[in-house]
Amino acid sequence: MENLLKLEPNPSLLSNQTLPVVNSYNEWDPLKEVIVGRVEGAAVPHLEPALLTNSYPNNLGFFQKYAGQPFPQELVEIAAKELNDFCHILEAFGVTVRRPDIIDFSKTYKTLDFEASGFYAAMPRDVLIVVGNEIIEAPMAWRSRFFEYRAYRSLMLEYFRRGAKWTTAPKPSMSDEFYDFEFAQKPVEERYALTKKGHFVIRDTEPSFDAADIVRFGRDLFVQRSHVTNNIGITWLKRHLGDTFRVHVVNFPDYNPMHIDASLVPLRPGLALINPARPCLEKELFKKAGWDLVDAAPSTLPDNWPMYMCSSWVCMNILSLDPETIVVEKQEEPMQKLLKDLGFKVIPVDLRHLYTFGGSFHCVTCDVRREGKLEEYGFSDPLEEEG
Repeated sequence: MENLLKLEPNPSLLSNQTLPVVNSYNEWDPLKEVIVGRVEGAAVPHLEPALLTNSYPNNLGFFQKYAGQPFPQELVEIAAKELNDFCHILEAFGVTVRRPDIIDFSKTYKTLDFEASGFYAAMPRDVLIVVGNEIIEAPMAWRSRFFEYRAYRSLMLEYFRRGAKWTTAPKPSMSDEFYDFEFAQKPVEERYALTKKGHFVIRDTEPSFDAADIVRFGRDLFVQRSHVTNNIGITWLKRHLGDTFRVHVVNFPDYNPMHIDASLVPLRPGLALINPARPCLEKELFKKAGWDLVDAAPSTLPDNWPMYMCSSWVCMNILSLDPETIVVEKQEEPMQKLLKDLGFKVIPVDLRHLYTFGGSFHCVTCDVRREGKLEEYGFSDPLEEEG
């Protein structure tokens, strides 16, 4: 970490330019303020239908053993240190870092429709998305995440009082009717085959989406249908954003889909990473807009690394500090080389133990403020694409 702090920050990150308290239109403009998650207080969720679908069969024993209990302390401590060190590095580059409140997510709660305990506030990208000058709280699909917003409530109130637009999307009741329990119980191969045909564990009874199923390209937002994002949730997003923004639905040959930021990652105008194991099926849309799609490099993660909620392609989960500077996990040397060959300055940072909690740099952050304004990057209207 000491060597990293000696790196020369990009002058554009240290600009005194006055910006709205909330201002972020894409994933690459110079970063000024960010929320970084916490693992303190994290609890192991119960095997509810959506989690059962998105986990892996060899991990079921972990959830069955620890469900409702705090995450093993040794995992929390090392991941918390990595996150704290990451925050110091961001601050050394002139970025204002904010953190959610620490909450004991092992507490049990009960609504009119279900009883559960919580999860964590480690991944603000899942629950929050900034579109221009607005922060939107996502109506996530896991029962264990029903009250996750409470860790961010004091921050949201502060931003609101300082002039930000703050919207909470309608939270689903998460009643039994919301989930396809039978689907969740099927063998993995059967679930994959059904998902390939467009079947998912959450139904379209109420709007639902995780913010991490959305990626921003200025005026154009790309969203995927997944086991946590349904069609009615995408419709809500389109109607809410109105004509100022265009929401495009994109698809990937991913038969256990949850979160787009390990499948499609924009790096700068005209260039994006895609996952070679599940390349975007709408490649022509990007090609027509003048974008180059580059295959991401595979992870160096050992096969025996504990991964409960994501795959090794989380190595794609990078964070852009500006159009030339990208934070990459320190041990992902192939990814670092790829990005350097593409002309980027790479900042290697230890965050591998966060993989165990289901994310990396993009997941553990919500960029509240970036320099820049609303721009178009060559994409057509979604209706023209359908035509």
